[in-house]
Amino acid sequence: MDAEKAALRRALLAARERRGRDPVAERARAVRVLGMAEIGSASTVAAYVSVTSEPATDLLVAALAGRGVAVLLPVLLPDRALDWALWTGPDDLASGPYGLRQPVGPRLGVTAVSRADVVVCPGLAVDRAGNRLGRGGGSYDRALARADPDAVRVVLVDDAEVVDHLPAAPHDEPVHVAVTPTRVLRLPGDGVSPCGLVAT
Repeated sequence: MDAEKAALRRALLAARERRGRDPVAERARAVRVLGMAEIGSASTVAAYVSVTSEPATDLLVAALAGRGVAVLLPVLLPDRALDWALWTGPDDLASGPYGLRQPVGPRLGVTAVSRADVVVCPGLAVDRAGNRLGRGGGSYDRALARADPDAVRVVLVDDAEVVDHLPAAPHDEPVHVAVTPTRVLRLPGDGVSPCGLVAT
């Protein structure tokens, strides 16, 4: 399974690099996330700072903060676990490991993600059962395991990255919603059954 996931990651990353970022599509995806009912009622959202070819999050994070939502951003620890800090503005980000940009404010601890009503996480692909393929470090699987069981888990991907099936291990944490520039896909979120898929 590890070899299969590694090959998928290489192919998906190469495809992202070829596509590049489309500002119109990035704005459309942010608008779709912001239009979700769960986002509208959230007081705290855990998000991330996108880098390289990842779906952009700058508009989303700024809009959430502008609504008065507390936005938690991850800080990668040496063991690849995620600490968290509040977003206070684009000027309060510093370079981190692996080319990441991270908040410089006070650290809130790895369990701070449990405060979030919604967790917006990165991914290279998602399948119709809610299985998410990350970059392989396990950081977000551990973070999602610490999240409130009632928190809505959202992954940002491109349309081509919603697939029928992904390999998944028992420790892989599923997601509930996939947002692309054109769709909001409600997923079973159990990583097992493909029933109940709804596009909005």
